[in-house]
Amino acid sequence: MPLHAPDRPARPATRAPASPLLAAPQAATPMAFVQAIVRAYEQRGLSPEQALKTAQIAPEIVRDSTQRITALQMELLSGAAMQELDDEALGWFERRLPWGSYGMLARASISAPTLGVALKRWCRHHGLIASDVQLQTSEQGNRASITLQEHRALGPLREFCLVSVLRNIHGLACWLIDSRLPLLQAQFPFAAPPHASVYPLLFPGPVGFEAPLARIDFDARYLHMPLRRDEAALQQMLQRALPLTVLQYRRDRLLVQRVRQLLVSQPQDTQSAEALAHWLHISPRTLHRQLKEEGASLQSLKDEVRRDRATELLLRTHKPIKQVAEAAGFRNEKSFIRAFRDWTGHSPAEFRRQPDPA
Repeated sequence: MPLHAPDRPARPATRAPASPLLAAPQAATPMAFVQAIVRAYEQRGLSPEQALKTAQIAPEIVRDSTQRITALQMELLSGAAMQELDDEALGWFERRLPWGSYGMLARASISAPTLGVALKRWCRHHGLIASDVQLQTSEQGNRASITLQEHRALGPLREFCLVSVLRNIHGLACWLIDSRLPLLQAQFPFAAPPHASVYPLLFPGPVGFEAPLARIDFDARYLHMPLRRDEAALQQMLQRALPLTVLQYRRDRLLVQRVRQLLVSQPQDTQSAEALAHWLHISPRTLHRQLKEEGASLQSLKDEVRRDRATELLLRTHKPIKQVAEAAGFRNEKSFIRAFRDWTGHSPAEFRRQPDPA
């Protein structure tokens, strides 16, 4: 599975007229990744001419690092190169990964009960077919990580290798649970390249360079989500697996839980949609849209958190109603009493006089 960036406006990478298939839209995929594939051909003493032609990339512009190509062009180039070189790793490793190797890893993972188990299988089996690097998943508190340890010098293909391997496993993880998997951070053990601006498109979230090793971090709760794919879905996906590396899922099956947790843990910093979206590394518009897709709304989640907080304080403490209202996030006591009556059918004072359900 190759690497390419999501499409966005950019300069064209071909000088010949593009076919309708390749004409729109133009993209941000840097020429550095095309150059890496060309190097893979050179290592084998072969010519990339036919693969470049398939992707409609003019050979004379490959050396121009300022150029960009579309995601579809990168998909076509990578697919052609993998088959011509019979190497799905595109020259990254000492040993070729014959066509179908990554499909085999996916099949070994598809029967896992949770994403965490599936990723552990993928990482373990990847080490069996490519000992040059070691992938590992870990979980510490509410943070999960996938790290990539290098066991040999990867040479001029190093960046393309590290970025591709991590992007591939991230894309597969999203597909397995049919959900976005937002990243808390992505880090790489090299200096920021000239095309560093493309990294946030490949790894949405904070991106850092000159780190000890390559890694991506995300909310650990995703590890415990069940897989939503079966063998039939896998067979269909493998017919065109390459777009997994660029597909950004709209649905986030954990978004409701993440929003609820932030509303509880950061009440003063998440009072507006803009502030909450900032914590989640998405736009306010995306926040509202994805919550709607999950059958929720920001206001309903705020009301739920406020209700739970108020209920706990009314039952477990002797705080005056005014202080309970403030602690639950209300500006005044009257609005709190009105909202609480809508939630429970009782005023806060009436609710407090009821027998403790515990």
